[in-house]
Amino acid sequence: MGTQIKGPGLFLAQFSSADAPFNSLSEIANWAADLGYKGVQIPTFDARLFDLDKAADSATYCDEIKGICSDAGVEITELSTHLQGQLVAVNPVYDEAFDAFAPTHLHGNPAGRKDWAIDQMMKAAVVSERLGLSHTVSFTGSLAFPFLYPWPQRPAGLIEEAFTELGRRWTPILNHYKDHGQDIGFEIHPGEDVFDGATFEMFVDACGGHDAAMINYDPSHFLLQQLDYLQFIDLYHDRINAFHVKDAEFNPTGRQGVYSGYQNWTERAGRFRSLGDGQVDFAGIFSKLTQYGYDSWAVLEWECCIKSPEQGAAEGAPFIANRLIEVTDKAFDDFAGSTRDEAQIKRMLGL
Repeated sequence: MGTQIKGPGLFLAQFSSADAPFNSLSEIANWAADLGYKGVQIPTFDARLFDLDKAADSATYCDEIKGICSDAGVEITELSTHLQGQLVAVNPVYDEAFDAFAPTHLHGNPAGRKDWAIDQMMKAAVVSERLGLSHTVSFTGSLAFPFLYPWPQRPAGLIEEAFTELGRRWTPILNHYKDHGQDIGFEIHPGEDVFDGATFEMFVDACGGHDAAMINYDPSHFLLQQLDYLQFIDLYHDRINAFHVKDAEFNPTGRQGVYSGYQNWTERAGRFRSLGDGQVDFAGIFSKLTQYGYDSWAVLEWECCIKSPEQGAAEGAPFIANRLIEVTDKAFDDFAGSTRDEAQIKRMLGL
């Protein structure tokens, strides 16, 4: 008997650095395996670990990447294109801030940056297929998010046009992913136009109900919005293709609430925390995902304003492993069961 959900997995983006063992895929994969991780989610935007352009040109390089991970004793869970996906749609107010995610020669060139991001997304579909995967994770980008709060009054049709444009940009990408046997789990995240269930529905509608538009489920972003993250699974479980295991806490005061008063992370009412240090009900989440048949990876995304990443990673592997559920093929009251007796049934019903 085994677990239905695979894990523990580790998203490498927050650990990559210029220092060993975090500056090469081989070393960081071995480090993760030594901590007890069975899989790694690879950021395609960090050339120290992975070269997406090279992978798109070379099947041999993809085989080398698979070999590096296999030799370390980990599987590749998904490819992450969060930063490139973000750049598919950028409101001009964010141009300067998000230029940091693009190559230097594209800074100050929003149209060129968008085209580059779309090309990167297309390449990731081909590479994910070459690696023998079927799921990827990303962001939708944001055209409407600066107008999140309805003051000043929004012009009629502003939000509708923003999502229509998202559909125009993402539908060809999603078609390409489907052609390569892939889908995209969009992380539902404030700062993106898709930040809750309602906006995800709007996005899917704008993409014609596309079945390659999926969800990378991360309860931390829902807790900070005070959204019911367990009911979210009830509503959207058929669209969840990936799972970021990330904790958070929300402690409102008389001074600040959900918006957290422009404070730094340590002073915010809503904060991301290492696994087990926050308020997320992971027992409930793992139970519901198992109940609905989720059979992909549980991947730690570490973000904490207090604890070190090394400690967070070391604690994260056993935390996830201890919450994986071995699915039963028995009913708890089987011992009291009996074979069907038609005569007995009729007697008990007075028939």
